[in-house]
Amino acid sequence: MKAKVTITLKNGVLDPQGKAIEHALTALAFGGVDEVRQGKVIELDLAETDEAKAKTQVEAMCEKLLANTVIEDYAIELTA
Repeated sequence: MKAKVTITLKNGVLDPQGKAIEHALTALAFGGVDEVRQGKVIELDLAETDEAKAKTQVEAMCEKLLANTVIEDYAIELTA
């Protein structure tokens, strides 16, 4: 089973990389961009075949290591 974890900063948390990207896009004449939020994607190959168990396992990974849950949100997408 494959898992894709998308991690983004929570709303209200300052995103300096997003601001830098926003300014760079404006400087490159890409107008109309109001706000940029930057995040990361982590892809995992799992030995687990049961979807519920895999999701529980990936949630534990996020809570313990992959995401800083104080300032970041995460979303998990599983595929066979």
